[in-house]
Amino acid sequence: MNGYQLEGIYSPIATAFDENGALALDELRWNVRRWNEAELAGFVVMGSNGEFPHLTDEEQVMITRAVAEEVSADKYLVAGTGTLSTESTVSRTQRAAEAGADAAMVLPPYYYRPGMGARELEEHYVHVAEESPIPIILYNIPQFAAVELDVSLVAKLSHHPNILGLKDSGGNVMQMGRCVSDSADEFSVMAGSAGYLLPAMTMGCSGGVVALANIAPGECVRLYNLIRAGQWEEAMQLQEQVLLLVHAVTIRYGISGLKAAMDLLGYYGGNPRPPLLPLGPEGRKEIEDLLDDFGLL
Repeated sequence: MNGYQLEGIYSPIATAFDENGALALDELRWNVRRWNEAELAGFVVMGSNGEFPHLTDEEQVMITRAVAEEVSADKYLVAGTGTLSTESTVSRTQRAAEAGADAAMVLPPYYYRPGMGARELEEHYVHVAEESPIPIILYNIPQFAAVELDVSLVAKLSHHPNILGLKDSGGNVMQMGRCVSDSADEFSVMAGSAGYLLPAMTMGCSGGVVALANIAPGECVRLYNLIRAGQWEEAMQLQEQVLLLVHAVTIRYGISGLKAAMDLLGYYGGNPRPPLLPLGPEGRKEIEDLLDDFGLL
């Protein structure tokens, strides 16, 4: 391994667009400077919450560079670089490294799903890891990618010296626990949502890459710290509150809900990029009431 241990809370940050749908890099930089004030372990750009499928290769480089220039020295920057082919994933990973990313998060190629067996996926990830100048983080998100990284594959890949860990957004906490127990000791497994952070960490996960950290970074870090300290009663109470917020903001309304919540809390959220649409007034009112109940407004 390369010596870095994935742990703590990472924010998979939203990409800022202006009213015409172009990148709003100044606003993104402003958000990052504000997020720097929280005790986050790092940031992820071009994750699912960053709307990476709607970005060009050049836009992805511009975003990585802009965030890298703003992120504080104590935080780790991860860039999503997974594409539908091995060679294009290698190219994006190398460009992300040049733009300032510390690691690359790589979802599995999914278009030819029937052909994406264990052998194909293993060879894909090994090739990317060996060609990458920065460590690789596996990204399991079957609800979007439709190809699942199973425990045996993760365990095998965990022994590669340039594969650092796994972000698992599948929601199967038992599977996360098996990945922890079956993988190399230095390999980190990170929960993909604050909604199941407590059970995931009790199964051995070392933290989370959680969308809620875009709007409530302090609360996400507090939950992580309570779990680490074994303060179970307080942790369970906060986890219940966090779950309600996650369900309303990111599960029910997705990217549109997250960006609306960011606007309400003084960040720059803006609109998602089409074909996604902004949240309507009823949804915004529901999120506003929930944020108020949670004490964030």
